[in-house]
Amino acid sequence: QVQLAEVGGGLVQAGGPLRVSCAASGRTFSGYTMDWFRQAPGKEREFVAAISGSGDFTRYVDSVKGRFTISRDNVKNMVYLQMNSLKSEDTAVYYCHARRAAAGTSYDYWGQGTQVTVSS
Repeated sequence: QVQLAEVGGGLVQAGGPLRVSCAASGRTFSGYTMDWFRQAPGKEREFVAAISGSGDFTRYVDSVKGRFTISRDNVKNMVYLQMNSLKSEDTAVYYCHARRAAAGTSYDYWGQGTQVTVSS
């Protein structure tokens, strides 16, 4: 029911900012919790940040707290991850993820990912 497409990755110097964006299809975007995950080469996919449907609750992995901010615009069907003070350890493919639970079943959808490379 939801299609996701990430954009905004690229090469950035350590310490700099970068914003990645995710465009979502669907009529019920505000009903989905949205997440950002990332995956570095040879590593497991890692949770980074989450935001509730209304945008009033957020959660972050400890390693990005104070540096990254997740936000959403339910009119535009967009979710964003603003990344500041980037470190080489942040280099990964970043994935947008939508999820919700209803009637005893769960739904989740993934974007294709966008590469973020931090140089030092």
